[in-house]
Amino acid sequence: MKQEQDLYPPIKVLLERQGYVVKGEVGAADVVGIRADDPPVIVELKLRFSLSLFHQAIARLSVTDTVYVAVPRPNGKTARRALKDNLALCRRLGLGLITVRSDGRAEVHCDPGPYAPRKSMKRQTRLLREFDRLTGDPNAGGATRHGIVTGYRQDALRCAAHLAEHGPCKGAAVAKATGVPQATRLMRDNHYGWFARVDKGVYGLTSEGSKGLEHWAYSWEDVPNTR
Repeated sequence: MKQEQDLYPPIKVLLERQGYVVKGEVGAADVVGIRADDPPVIVELKLRFSLSLFHQAIARLSVTDTVYVAVPRPNGKTARRALKDNLALCRRLGLGLITVRSDGRAEVHCDPGPYAPRKSMKRQTRLLREFDRLTGDPNAGGATRHGIVTGYRQDALRCAAHLAEHGPCKGAAVAKATGVPQATRLMRDNHYGWFARVDKGVYGLTSEGSKGLEHWAYSWEDVPNTR
């Protein structure tokens, strides 16, 4: 679809099937539907999701609570992700969402209504656990330059720093010295390529580990080992 007006016929058909009398470009609204004594329906049309589209739709909420945004249905993995994200935004704003497929069929993804999200206790618990695990505030400033510091990375840095100072050590000794209970498993999993098994239960630091200590020094050098 090359023009916004190409969206109008499918939207008009969709609303007329529900008993609305539909007219385009009424006042500032792109599409208006009227049905008996029901509140008017307003649909704002755009060729893609944009901030201006949501601004227009929010402005129409001063006229009626039944406001939709309509765009061509996006294709591709990235576009589908954008559709999902914008669907969540529409729900958050109390707006409806309609997409028009390439075959000309209009689909309603959500209707206007109050936003009532379900809280995920699992996600909240995961967030609080990571907050508690993270020592200090290493991501304040410089995070985009170096990368994001997680509690897991801080634990890996503690283990690496111990090996850099003492040489190859048993995992149990590293765990006791650094306050990282899962030190043996962390070094065995070796997600960052920083550790090498030199004997049964004994690990040493690789050249990548030395580079990691230098690169991430700002995030751990003044942080105590135990929490």
